[in-house]
Amino acid sequence: TDVLIWWGHMAHDRVKDEIVERVYRRVLSGMGLIVLHSGHASKIFQKLCGTDSGCLKWREDGEKEILWAVDPGHPIVAGLEEKIIIPQEEMYGEHFNIPQPDEQVFISWFEGGEVFRSGCCWHRGKGKVFYFRPGHEAFPVYYQPEIQKVIINAVKWAAPTDAPEVVYGNTAPVVPFVSHMEGKTIQGLHEKK
Repeated sequence: TDVLIWWGHMAHDRVKDEIVERVYRRVLSGMGLIVLHSGHASKIFQKLCGTDSGCLKWREDGEKEILWAVDPGHPIVAGLEEKIIIPQEEMYGEHFNIPQPDEQVFISWFEGGEVFRSGCCWHRGKGKVFYFRPGHEAFPVYYQPEIQKVIINAVKWAAPTDAPEVVYGNTAPVVPFVSHMEGKTIQGLHEKK
């Protein structure tokens, strides 16, 4: 899987820890992850964020939402207007307990006056994570062409790149050197002067 889209509304606690660990390892090794709407409460999103991202305000009133593109040069907003109007949606409000995003793509405004960081990007290991807030199951949000375009763009953005292999652990020096340890001389390719 190059990019996994994760949406969930309930029973986040029923996802087995070994599945969360497999997805986590895949993200670190380069798989993209798109987390939609209430997927913020999923074990995998919380593990990747390192916070209890279930902390936020919400109201299921079917309010109008204006989704503002606050990073107009970001690839996720390519081909879109500066704002997307969603006629009916569940409100999510700040404070949203997430780490500072590496890139903030969208911010939402709701009729009740709340705002919300609705499009956030992070890099985790070799992988990319995008959280996109719209998508409550009671409203036809995913039928909106602009919302579909955001998700398509996000998948393209999050797709793995041809990044170099990362080696962790005890490794040999990159540049040969001479070191003195406990009175003994360890000599690399450079001659001792």
